[in-house]
Amino acid sequence: MLNKYARAFFTRVLTPFAAFLIRRGVSPDAVTLLGTAGVVAGALVFFPRGEFFWGTIVITLFVFSDLVDGNMARQLGRTSRWGAFLDSTLDRVADGAIFGGLALWYAGSGGDNMLCAVSIFCLASGQVVSYTKARGEAIGLPVAVNGLVERAERLVITLVAAGLAGLHTFGVPGIQILLPIALWAVAAGSLVTLIQRMVTVRRESAEADAEAAAASSQESGTGS
Repeated sequence: MLNKYARAFFTRVLTPFAAFLIRRGVSPDAVTLLGTAGVVAGALVFFPRGEFFWGTIVITLFVFSDLVDGNMARQLGRTSRWGAFLDSTLDRVADGAIFGGLALWYAGSGGDNMLCAVSIFCLASGQVVSYTKARGEAIGLPVAVNGLVERAERLVITLVAAGLAGLHTFGVPGIQILLPIALWAVAAGSLVTLIQRMVTVRRESAEADAEAAAASSQESGTGS
């Protein structure tokens, strides 16, 4: 849902900014690299120290680069396999930094090994969810399912909760509970999404194998 509606909205909003960067001679790849560096820095500098509000602000500013670089490439008419590969690869790096930063907080000053484990599970499951689709497509299957919680949902749920939880340092009582709730929700949603994609790939592979067997049998019958 977020990919369908929110991405379209922000793409329209950011189009003038993308055009401005093009006029200044900035390349889409440079925006991709800068955006990832900003997210990683925001996550690994602020989150391990429990500065969730400011960390979320920094990360959010740089997360929009994921929309800007693609917009620039389309305006330039230079969409490429390399650009898609770079963007997808660095998305995984950014996601790892966000959940890794949260895990470091809970393993250290946050003092909660259970939430540290949940953060690590969110990190790992997010990577595997992306891998299942990429791997399924690599073996020729459509993987015609998105699942309950995709990357956009994982980021929005986690960052909104982290930003609000950070208001605790400004004197808002009890609000820090939102982050643990969000992490558990993302973990559960990622697990459901992983199962959905695995079930879909199993079904599609069985159908593809059956079609291949039927075609082979038909060719054998024709040849005889």
